[in-house]
Amino acid sequence: MKKDIENRDDLLLLVTRFYEKLLADTSISYLFTDIARIDLPHHLPVLVDFWDSVLFQSDTYHKNAMQPHLHLHKKSPLTDHHFETWLRYFKATTDELFEGEKAFQIKERATSIATVMRIKIKQSG
Repeated sequence: MKKDIENRDDLLLLVTRFYEKLLADTSISYLFTDIARIDLPHHLPVLVDFWDSVLFQSDTYHKNAMQPHLHLHKKSPLTDHHFETWLRYFKATTDELFEGEKAFQIKERATSIATVMRIKIKQSG
């Protein structure tokens, strides 16, 4: 039996494995490597802060998560395929590593966040 997501170390494992999968998929990786040009070692702790806030209501994330995605969309349109791919890898990685209430919650929150982002991006033109 797998354990549930319990802390920041678990979140770091999740986002690290998730990005390994995401960046191996050329249908979406170019957004991160060529367009956004993320510095993954710098970006991972920010992602952990975000998910720590979402899942454990820590007060670790103080940025606007929507703004960089709107900016990215202006450079290279984010499509339904991108959101579906992101969500598929996120849920699959969570399921590979964890099970339990927090694992369920993070997948539900990811679905909600992706849905809201998709709507806001479509509204932005």
